[in-house]
Amino acid sequence: MHDLISKASTLLEALPYIQQFSGATFVIKYGGSFMDSPDPEVRNGVARDVVFLEAVEINPVVVHGGGKAITRAMEKAGLEAAFVQGQRVTDAATVEVVDRVLSREINPEIVKTIESLGGKARGFCGADIFKCRKLWLYDKDQPGVTIDIGFVGEVTSVNVEPLRECIRRNITPVISPTALGEDGMLYNCNADVAAAQAAIALKARRLVFMSDVPGLMRDPKDPATLMPHLQSSEVPALKQAGIVDKGMIPKVDSAVAALKAGVDKVSFVDGRVQHSVLLEIFTDEGVGTEVVL
Repeated sequence: MHDLISKASTLLEALPYIQQFSGATFVIKYGGSFMDSPDPEVRNGVARDVVFLEAVEINPVVVHGGGKAITRAMEKAGLEAAFVQGQRVTDAATVEVVDRVLSREINPEIVKTIESLGGKARGFCGADIFKCRKLWLYDKDQPGVTIDIGFVGEVTSVNVEPLRECIRRNITPVISPTALGEDGMLYNCNADVAAAQAAIALKARRLVFMSDVPGLMRDPKDPATLMPHLQSSEVPALKQAGIVDKGMIPKVDSAVAALKAGVDKVSFVDGRVQHSVLLEIFTDEGVGTEVVL
């Protein structure tokens, strides 16, 4: 009986959040090693959370990554993966692998999983949704010198109408992080930046970044230093101190950009924790790190 009462308490704790967010759009960036887990419960956990959001009349929009799968496919094709400042060097052969893995393998698999759990989803190749400009990196050792890393883009605009049509029909859009460049070519894009731009364009209430870490930590090696709450004004000092570094920089910069554009809250959660999305959204304590303006 105690367990049953405890379950009822959990539902009652979630109720005000369900009421508050009914009809709202939430963008979820889905990425991390948990996407490759041999355990189907871990792999399907996020999809189950998405189906739950649909059921309580919240509109989820998923932007996914797939870096590890791309690297495996490149190795199989005899291509060597190279990274500069955390960005994958993407030549013409690599961008073909990126497109195949993200848009034709991972994307349909996520859609299929959501639908197998009773949800509705539609996959989109990012190039049909995102436009981008070519990304040039600045050489830290040679001021004024830029580095060309190939077909890597920074999302600049979002074709929202197909996404809004899905939302009107209670279907979850699932989008790969590729984009069409100003030259009409296909580009590989950072999924965090793409998710933030989607959240801004759709005027989403919440943006949730899922990855392999518990959230933002003062010491990246010590989960006990997790920062549960962060204001955007604290970010420059964290960068200066090297606490926000490397792959976290585009995530945090995207979070701040989304907040400044009107997104209420951005969350960083650990996708390896079962139902971390639901725990973050529907409980008083939440999990991970919440960033607010």
